[in-house]
Amino acid sequence: MIDRLAADAIVALHVAFVLFACLGGFLAWRRPRWAFVHLPAAMWAAWVEVTATICPLTPLENALRRRAGEAGYPGGFVEHYVLPLLYPAGLTPGVQAWLGAFVVALNAAIYAVAILRWRRSRH
Repeated sequence: MIDRLAADAIVALHVAFVLFACLGGFLAWRRPRWAFVHLPAAMWAAWVEVTATICPLTPLENALRRRAGEAGYPGGFVEHYVLPLLYPAGLTPGVQAWLGAFVVALNAAIYAVAILRWRRSRH
């Protein structure tokens, strides 16, 4: 029971991290110091996607699920939880590369606006 709850908590943490990596730059609009936490998170998320790396949280979740008597799953978190929502077909390295590029482009746009806002607030 505890292992299953821990695995579910890992999923919640993973979802929170993915949301933060994609949208955390908006926090920097109000508090520029958030960029010091967000930019490394966004870079890690993009790197994981572009290189088709498995995030360390995924094997941890799978290990906890196996200890709880459940089956783990092959592949990564995005493949198992996110992509079935977006794409009914399987994940390919090309799709992962596009997801990584999306994270970079989205955050570049967010930070471009943030820089404009910071400059305007100084004048």
